Amino acid sequence: MKVIYHVDEMAKWPLTLTNVSNMLAVYKQQGEAYKIEVLANSAAVKQYAQADELEEKMAALVKEGILFTACGNALKANQLKAEELYPFVEVVSAGVVELAKRQAEGYAYIKP
Repeated sequence: MKVIYHVDEMAKWPLTLTNVSNMLAVYKQQGEAYKIEVLANSAAVKQYAQADELEEKMAALVKEGILFTACGNALKANQLKAEELYPFVEVVSAGVVELAKRQAEGYAYIKP
């Protein structure tokens, strides 16, 4: 299964990470292969620069193969630089392009 989660509001981060964790648990229990990406754009990219408990949750998910990406345009709009983000976050040029690309590749789209 290939899935892309789209988060664009800071308030949606806890729900998003819970959804990803729950999905991951099911796939691992069933022995199903997965590719899961979490794309942040708009104001949600700010989470990637905050030192809090969500960073630890994300880092644990990265160890399970989850990919976290940030929209480069949203970083500029929020006056953030890639160097300020968690080290495991990959910056993509445009979040909307990443979403379209992944959907064209067969990824299911989820927006908590």
